[in-house]
Amino acid sequence: MKFNHLKSSVLLFLFVFSLTLSVSAQEESKVTSEIDTTGIKIGEQIKYTITVETDSLNVVHFPEGQTFSPLETVEAIMQDTVKNNNKVVLQQVYALTQFDSGAYTIPPQRIAINEQPFFTDSFNIRVADVAVDTTKQKMYDIKPLIQVDKSYAKLWMTILWITIALLLIACLVYWFFLRKKPLTEEEKEALLPPYDRALLELKKLENSRYLIHDEYKKYYSELTDIVRSYLEEDVNVSALESTTGQLITKLELLKDAGELNLEHETIDQFQKILRTADLVKFAKSKPSTSVAEEDRKMVEQIVVKTHDALPEPTEEDLILTAEYQLELAKKKQRKRIIWAAAIFVGLLVTGSAFSIAYYGYKEVKDTVLGHPTKDLLEGEWVASSYGYPPIEIETPQVLIRQEIELPEQATEVVKSHQTFMNGKVDGLFSVSTNSTTYKEAVDPDFEALVEANLAQFEGMGVKNMLTKTDEFNTKSGVSGIKTYGSGSYENPTTKQSARIDYMILCFGGKGFVQQVVIYHEKGDAYAEQIVNRMLASLDVKTQV
Repeated sequence: MKFNHLKSSVLLFLFVFSLTLSVSAQEESKVTSEIDTTGIKIGEQIKYTITVETDSLNVVHFPEGQTFSPLETVEAIMQDTVKNNNKVVLQQVYALTQFDSGAYTIPPQRIAINEQPFFTDSFNIRVADVAVDTTKQKMYDIKPLIQVDKSYAKLWMTILWITIALLLIACLVYWFFLRKKPLTEEEKEALLPPYDRALLELKKLENSRYLIHDEYKKYYSELTDIVRSYLEEDVNVSALESTTGQLITKLELLKDAGELNLEHETIDQFQKILRTADLVKFAKSKPSTSVAEEDRKMVEQIVVKTHDALPEPTEEDLILTAEYQLELAKKKQRKRIIWAAAIFVGLLVTGSAFSIAYYGYKEVKDTVLGHPTKDLLEGEWVASSYGYPPIEIETPQVLIRQEIELPEQATEVVKSHQTFMNGKVDGLFSVSTNSTTYKEAVDPDFEALVEANLAQFEGMGVKNMLTKTDEFNTKSGVSGIKTYGSGSYENPTTKQSARIDYMILCFGGKGFVQQVVIYHEKGDAYAEQIVNRMLASLDVKTQV
């Protein structure tokens, strides 16, 4: 009991003490306000000054934001002057303006000193039209809204970068695979006729250092390979796989058949050189250097005599040879093209696989093929104010004023109504704002407004709607009602069914109401990101 009595005494003391401070603050503090003019022209500014004289230890809060509605705050300038006896004079100057003519009232402004409210006087302002001399200045009707074509600048930039990348890949493929590269010495030698190539190789053998280093086996192996390759290519005899005896027999048969006009002496010399080579390669025989050089010279003569002994090629042989060379060139070109195509496809598949693994299949598909709401999300956003009372929101497209004819019953109670909506979108996405003022200062019926919006959804073909209601606060803390849910929708043109998510936001007060209506295809991640960004930027002015 004592504890409770002590607790009550403490609470009573704190209450009396705070009340004393409040009274003291009110007695010691003084708030005044003034304006520099009561009449302006459209767009001119009024200087609204609030002066607070109080103790230097007191905490003072001046009005912030658009609290002077229907006039708009352009800027606020803080000025303070310290006086004697621990007194301070705080002064806040506001620049106000209005862009519509008429008579307006600046409402009383709330100033808090140590959390105690002080209110300024209200002021009547008249905003006049700008006088225009119609005798000198011609008057024209207001031009209608012009539908601006969609900008394809981003698309063209994307196409440009893709084109540059493809050209770069094409240049690399051409440089490494398709272009005619300079032939190396080995390739040039391989393209020579068999006779010229054999003489060139024998010349190289003459300048080699095999005999100086006693490498007779390599010397004779290369010597016999040169002449055997020549015979196989030019004489069409299987010389590389034949033994010495078999090769000589084949040459004699060709001579007897009249296909090779060689003397017996030349064939015998050739047989002698082949046997010497066999002894060197298999019996480790080592002839003198002079004998080896003579054998090379003799092989060169044999090549020359064999070439001279061959009959002249017929025209048919020449055609067949040309066709064969052409076919070889085509085959080589096809091989290069196949390699280039395989590398290009490989790079494309590898790049696609890496992109899908890192970003995901849907992200890659939507980036390559395009997606309506993805383009909106990544496009240039517009922050603007719509209607009166104004609704401030940032959207991926500027909202366009809609000409809506109100029913006759509505015109009896509605003073003004403005609707703004986004332009055409290929996908299922829409955002709109509605600002309505009434002729009388009545409280808006949010429930009836929501029912009207749901009826519009039903008229669009939305069925099986599931609706929830919750509270919603704008970025400046203005409270409103959020009605949201989902439903099934059948496109009347394509006859395709889809699920949609919708949201209806309602704000307002006596004599006015503001609405934001959003709907999009259910499960569209890009549209959900757009909605979240729009809601984060949403703000409304709730004073008319």
